[in-house]
Amino acid sequence: MIRHLRSSTLAALAVTLVLVVAAAAQAPTQAPSKPLDVPYVPTHETIVEAMLEVAKVGKNDILYDLGSGDGRIVVTAAKKYGTRGTGIDLDPVRIAEANENAKKAGVTHLVKFIQGDIFDATFSDATVVTMYLLPDVNLKLRPKILALKPGTRIVSHNYDMGDWKPLRSLNINVSDTPHQVYFWTVPARQ
Repeated sequence: MIRHLRSSTLAALAVTLVLVVAAAAQAPTQAPSKPLDVPYVPTHETIVEAMLEVAKVGKNDILYDLGSGDGRIVVTAAKKYGTRGTGIDLDPVRIAEANENAKKAGVTHLVKFIQGDIFDATFSDATVVTMYLLPDVNLKLRPKILALKPGTRIVSHNYDMGDWKPLRSLNINVSDTPHQVYFWTVPARQ
């Protein structure tokens, strides 16, 4: 009996080891190409919904989420509104997670995720840009955002754009924690 238990225990350990090695082989091991400008903090679904609603996201939009993390904004826009979208993030682990989330949601035909630097990325075809970055990162991105097509909608979770006043600002409480959602449109060129 003891010999039988040892054999089955060893077999279970062997199977577990094979599964762990296989999972490790599939997991991205590459580090981000440079240090992250912003730590990964997921946006609560209530905030995601508010961001998409304030921007009036629709089927004909092209959404870019800068610092997209696990892809929840892009995936939600695709699933709920049929929006085409692209998420850009430096972290290969987040990109793998975002791709898996898109697959689970059945929206891979509408979305893509790019591992890259948001400061080097091209998103000139955007009709909507979403972000949850930090104040200094928003300010650094501001010239690139202001160069987008006039009328492009910009939404930021928690952080503004300095002296560029938002058209709307929403106060949202999630679990007794206050959050802000800021909304702008790129102005016409003078």
